[in-house]
Amino acid sequence: MSHIVTIRTEVRDTEALGLACRRLELGEPIHETVPLFSGEATGYTVRLPDWRYPVVFDVEQGQVRFDNFEGRWGEPAQLNRLLQFYGVEKCRLEARRKGHSVLENQLSDGSIKLTIQIGADH
Repeated sequence: MSHIVTIRTEVRDTEALGLACRRLELGEPIHETVPLFSGEATGYTVRLPDWRYPVVFDVEQGQVRFDNFEGRWGEPAQLNRLLQFYGVEKCRLEARRKGHSVLENQLSDGSIKLTIQIGADH
């Protein structure tokens, strides 16, 4: 039986965030307070290529803060890709914790298809 799922991403898992950063060859997320154009933000920061300000993840609230001036200070596709890989890594972690195996396929449209085999060995 197949199911299509759409996920609204709330970043709450630092392990999955770190795995997503490694996949994209970004630095490890660092918990710190950083300046943004419109003030300061505290949380796990990720520096995306060519972004003027870091992206800040408040894992307690599941929220993301950033200033990219409608794409002028950073390409939104980079953040979207990070969030996509975060979702993939979070699904993989949770499935494996429950003893399931996960198959991953990159689709031609850029989306990622995960197939979770219930009760399968890793």
